Amino acid sequence: MEIISKLSFTLKIRGYVALLKLRLSSLVVMSAFFGFLLADGDLTSYVFLNLIFGGILITGSSNGFNQIIEYKTDELMTRTSSRPLPTKVLSITEALSFCIVTGFLGLYLLASINSSSFILGLLAMVIYTVIYTPLKKITPFAVFVGAIPGSIPPLLGYVAGNDNFGLEAGILFIVQFFWQFPHFWALAWKLDDDYKKAGFRLLPSGERNKKSAFQIMLYSAFLIPVSMLPWASEMTGSWSMITAVLISLIMYYPSVKLYFTLDKKYATQLMFMSFLYLPILFTMYCFNQI
Repeated sequence: MEIISKLSFTLKIRGYVALLKLRLSSLVVMSAFFGFLLADGDLTSYVFLNLIFGGILITGSSNGFNQIIEYKTDELMTRTSSRPLPTKVLSITEALSFCIVTGFLGLYLLASINSSSFILGLLAMVIYTVIYTPLKKITPFAVFVGAIPGSIPPLLGYVAGNDNFGLEAGILFIVQFFWQFPHFWALAWKLDDDYKKAGFRLLPSGERNKKSAFQIMLYSAFLIPVSMLPWASEMTGSWSMITAVLISLIMYYPSVKLYFTLDKKYATQLMFMSFLYLPILFTMYCFNQI
């Protein structure tokens, strides 16, 4: 009985951790970290720690609420069927209680930084859980709505660093906003069959066809001028602009190949390139500040 109890406890802990989706949360917090650096925030201050832990808790709570809302559809998809709610590792009540507590803690930590950080964190949670999640089953336009909370982290990091909601913060938001379309649509192209099992049609035209591939290519092309905005606004130097153009062109290449071939392997290449894109870009922004 004691061994069974320990196994049950361990499974519960793993279930709670799975609700947070820490890999995704770490990507979000990474963007907030770079925004904080670009705002010349103090990495030794309590503000930085509250931003990081608050960001993880806010993102994790949002991910958990998403899984609560979609637990029935998660049962239908291969990719999500092993999550803690479909497998009954956690009950709805346990998951809901956990997400409420982590959400409140995250908002409290952001509120201790400044009111703007609190508002941005709350806005990201509400849009992601209340609007984006249910909209996924209704229209591919859900991706545009989801790109808003997905673009808030670097903006949040910048505002946390200097409490200034100006042009620079807005530019970081725009860069991440446009990045999300080729990133998410490449993933949606790969997983389209699995998504359709749950009634999700998240590609631009709803199908893996030339129309969807064209929009993926188009938004990948948008990254070239968009990534140059920090240089154009004199936030960063010329090396950041050169790097931005080069990596944007590298990311653009598989999107062009995808358009002409409709081959899933180019969607995979685009997806993996998108994971590298932001860390490289934001690192160069930070090292080449004016």
